[in-house]
Amino acid sequence: MHRDRLRSWSYPRHTPWTPAAELRARHVPEDTAVIVAAHSHAFIGRATRARAQVAAIRYHPSLPPLHRGRDAIRWTIRDGEKVTGGTVYHLTDRVDAGPVAAQEHVFVPPGATAENLWREQLASLGVELLLRVLHDLAAGHRVEVPQSEQLATWEPALDAAPLLKPELPELPAGPPTASS
Repeated sequence: MHRDRLRSWSYPRHTPWTPAAELRARHVPEDTAVIVAAHSHAFIGRATRARAQVAAIRYHPSLPPLHRGRDAIRWTIRDGEKVTGGTVYHLTDRVDAGPVAAQEHVFVPPGATAENLWREQLASLGVELLLRVLHDLAAGHRVEVPQSEQLATWEPALDAAPLLKPELPELPAGPPTASS
């Protein structure tokens, strides 16, 4: 059975909790300063984001504009990359494409799996980056570095069909010919 630690933390503290997939503007109190999304695949719409007086931010376990999408860590491992990282960005109408508030890289150890890379490096990096951004926002310092669309990649969910990376050229059908 999967236990949601954030939800378990919220109830005894009387902190309102709404599953991210169901989060709507009506769920966000008027005096909310910051909306923080982490380890969530739910899209937070414009009206909901607008309820935050200061910012609406999310942690993503990669280095956007690279590896936008739900399976960023799994694609990092699948592609054999040696470097990845974490990013806190401001939420916008485009998934994983908002301006970067904080970003740090980490090296991918040989033999790493998506699970141990998350547990041993990227989860704690996310906490550090979120705290840094929240500290900056509290001090009135709002960092917003635009992402380069020319460098952007979108990684589809690995368990969803069809498996397609739109930025890659299509492969020709059939075996290569002498003129290929």
